[in-house]
Amino acid sequence: MKNKGIIIALSVVVAIIILGAVYTAFAINNRDISEAAKKPNPEEIQKNPTVNEVWGKYYPEHWQSYLKGKESDQKTKYGGNLRESKLEHFPYLRTLYAGLGYSEEFWEPRGHPYALEDINSVPGSRKKTGGACLTCKSPEVPALIEKYGDDFYRKPFNEMVKNVKYPIGCSDCHDPQTNDLRITRPALIKAFERQGKDITKASRQELRSLVCAQCHVTYYFKEGSKETTFPWDEGLKADQTFQYFEKRNLTEWVQPLVQTGLNKARHPDYELFVGSTHHSAGVACADCHMPYTKQGDSKISSHWWVSPLLNIEASCTKCHTQGADYLQKRVYQIQDEFKAVLDLASETNLKAVRTIEAALKTPGADQASIKRAQDHYRKAFWYFDWVSTANSMGFHNPQEATRFLAESIQYANEAIQAADQAMLKKQ
Repeated sequence: MKNKGIIIALSVVVAIIILGAVYTAFAINNRDISEAAKKPNPEEIQKNPTVNEVWGKYYPEHWQSYLKGKESDQKTKYGGNLRESKLEHFPYLRTLYAGLGYSEEFWEPRGHPYALEDINSVPGSRKKTGGACLTCKSPEVPALIEKYGDDFYRKPFNEMVKNVKYPIGCSDCHDPQTNDLRITRPALIKAFERQGKDITKASRQELRSLVCAQCHVTYYFKEGSKETTFPWDEGLKADQTFQYFEKRNLTEWVQPLVQTGLNKARHPDYELFVGSTHHSAGVACADCHMPYTKQGDSKISSHWWVSPLLNIEASCTKCHTQGADYLQKRVYQIQDEFKAVLDLASETNLKAVRTIEAALKTPGADQASIKRAQDHYRKAFWYFDWVSTANSMGFHNPQEATRFLAESIQYANEAIQAADQAMLKKQ
């Protein structure tokens, strides 16, 4: 009996050691969510929340992954981190964007660390709205919005940019005291409120997409105040957003070749993602673009915001087990197929512009038919621009993106037909 008691005692000790080892391993492998996310931030961060380097002192692994965003040679087939001109890749945009600053300069996006550098290099024709252009470029912006109110959006860009030093960073998404995810941009909060939703009720998984949705969305500058505004009141999709502008008779500029008012879409990544296969399965933006990775003995959420194709093993293979080579080929197949439809849509929209332009120059052309052509083109352009300016070459939601391209082609063809009729029905 004595030996049996010793054996039991030893078994208990061994079990405790094993459990302790398992717990230690779990704690190490999940340090990002078990320690860093719950421990109050150091006082230095709380006093200097907008200084990204201060956060980097206390979260060096996260900081090193953030700095990888400065590696500008990273590239996939349809994007990456290189400062390349979209106008050179897609020359038809010079015609479609005629009359807008985007026809003069339009660059592929780079990593978050370049946010201020790149916005400063944008020509003045793209920054006429003033401080509003800085809305998503620096963690110092929320304090400026609080200080100046609507004047922040209206004040000259060159005046407001003097108040910011740091590019997109830690406090844009994290509470300086608790490190919890948080929403810092009023536009997203107000868009939720207008839909009768309380963004403070969002779950942590929802926030792992919503912190991205503060900026990776389409927007416009509200008439009068110039406040950065998300046109979501009718819904998040391209057709619903089109109705938002139509109901309010809002246009951003008059396209001189077709002589009708148009609106410019701006990277509606979140809107396109909502309802996609990944979104419906509960996947968040961060699951793919900020995957958990090992850094030394720590498990961190990578802050190297790039295409998952540049980090397939961490971003994709945790759920998809077919292997990196297969997954890359599959993604490129989806993107290649979307690109083929995108090219057809661009050609059809370009033809619509030229046909309407010809009708406008035709003496005695039927004005009612021209008006009908312009109305069709306004919708064709919006649907095309919606999906072409979204990042991912359609991959965020290939079915929906392709559907809107198909509708763009349909409306562009109807615009061509109406413009042709205008020239045939001379008065």
